[in-house]
Amino acid sequence: MTYDALAETMMIRKFLSTSALVLSAVCAAAQQPAVPEVPGLPAAARAATASIDSEKIRAHVRFLSLDLLEGRGPGTRGDRLAAEYIATQFSLEGLQPAGENHTWFQRVPLYAVHTTEDKTDFSFVPASGSQSIELHYGEDIVAKDQTGQPSTDIDAPIVFVGYGIHAPEYQWDDYAGVDMKGKIALVIVNEPPSEDESFFKGKALTYYGRWTYKYEEAARRGAVGVLIIHRTDLASYGWNVVRNSQAIEKSYLQGDPDATLRAAAWIQHDVAQKLLTLGGLGDLDQAIDSAGKRGFHGVELPVHLKAHIESRVRRYDSTNVIGRVPGAASGGGAVLYTAHYDHLGIDPDAKGDNIYNGAADNGTGCGILLEMARAFAQSTQKPPHDVYFASVTAEEQGLLGSQYLGIHPPVPASGITLDLNYDMVLPIGIPRSVNLTGAERIDFWPTIRTVAKTFDLDLLPDPTPGAGHYYRSDHFSLARVGIPAFSVDQGELFESHDESWGHAQYEDYVAHHYHQPSDEYRADWDFRGNAKLARFGFVLGWLASGQAKPIEWKPGDEFEAARRKSRD
Repeated sequence: MTYDALAETMMIRKFLSTSALVLSAVCAAAQQPAVPEVPGLPAAARAATASIDSEKIRAHVRFLSLDLLEGRGPGTRGDRLAAEYIATQFSLEGLQPAGENHTWFQRVPLYAVHTTEDKTDFSFVPASGSQSIELHYGEDIVAKDQTGQPSTDIDAPIVFVGYGIHAPEYQWDDYAGVDMKGKIALVIVNEPPSEDESFFKGKALTYYGRWTYKYEEAARRGAVGVLIIHRTDLASYGWNVVRNSQAIEKSYLQGDPDATLRAAAWIQHDVAQKLLTLGGLGDLDQAIDSAGKRGFHGVELPVHLKAHIESRVRRYDSTNVIGRVPGAASGGGAVLYTAHYDHLGIDPDAKGDNIYNGAADNGTGCGILLEMARAFAQSTQKPPHDVYFASVTAEEQGLLGSQYLGIHPPVPASGITLDLNYDMVLPIGIPRSVNLTGAERIDFWPTIRTVAKTFDLDLLPDPTPGAGHYYRSDHFSLARVGIPAFSVDQGELFESHDESWGHAQYEDYVAHHYHQPSDEYRADWDFRGNAKLARFGFVLGWLASGQAKPIEWKPGDEFEAARRKSRD
């Protein structure tokens, strides 16, 4: 449906009437399945778990994905309506506000950058008399000026620093002996290849391989820009994905110390080859192979990047919505549940339906979060320690709302024992398997396995460890500040179906609905599976809250140091 701007009075009237309609439409819940007995779970908590209602989750998803909320784009009217709805539900459910100044809200200051392509120029300029190489924006290079300035000019030397990684735990430092201040880092996407789990976790991607890390590390070292070399097999996606993702605006947190690059850029593989030839380094693929072996040293090329970048910049605020259920004891041991409520908003240039409703992504996570919050708040017995519920913004912009939450948690990070995140749980039936990537990295893992077995949920390994999915959802923002965290994702095995059926459902969703206007609420959706995973998460959170000692990362984990630092 094409968006049509409404008068403010009509908007308010429609909002109020629709809210009343959705809330009154929640029918008496169908009989919920019995909750299994779980060691350490008191009877009152078991009863609260059993009260989790799939039809209440349905009602929340239906409302949050209405056209009325305009796709919940950060900084828009739909974003504000969604935040107010979630805060109102928290209040009705009996939570206490845990945002700023005793409110439900945590202001998240943001700015969005959109590169003006026809006014932006890039070229490689050699120190010798060789001819410069002009780059075509979109075909050869894409970039964002993270500083949020409307215009910037760059003339800086390029330094090839391999994978651009400093990882002391693996005795690896691509920046050893290299001064990057005022220079451009030329880096390879991904990380050194490994079959050894003790070295960059073997085939599983660590955060060092993510492109976001490349930008952050170079910025910390004073670089003014980064050129990430794209190669399809290393990135696991084609150049078109990079190009399309950079064609829209990109948001950043105001004051982010790691967002200081004047050119956060990708270059196409063949263009990188031209650059290495110009710099006298020979074959690019051979250079990539050499950079993945010990003994590599960064080298400054006799070539400058010369650029003029113009950007359209808008500054805006969005909000995280945070509620609290008081526990029986104060102090550490708090549990945090998270789910992002934002989506992609409206595409004003699209023909036909231009509202990205985001029903599955992530209306479902919000519905689960709200129903778990109600069950905790209305339990006849308090949880052992405080339980927090945070519905965060700007996930689709790069985990920005959760990043801000991690920097400014409702209680010190050292006092939070676990974060459980929910993101895009398809309402297609009752799961018999779950993917809890990252949960095996914490010492709570034996309890997780026991609870999963009790709930008749097979624990599946990450099907694509090289894709680095652990670093692409909001729990990662909490892990970065030391909080043990993971997402609760359904697997592909569902009751009355084999795994091929579940796989086909996911493939169909990704191909036809993911990040498209067609991700809309459907009356035939089956939310019993959402309720099952909510009950599973409820039990995990209750048991985590009652641990005698805080949950820890296993020794040697990449987030162990951040956990220790949070206690300093």
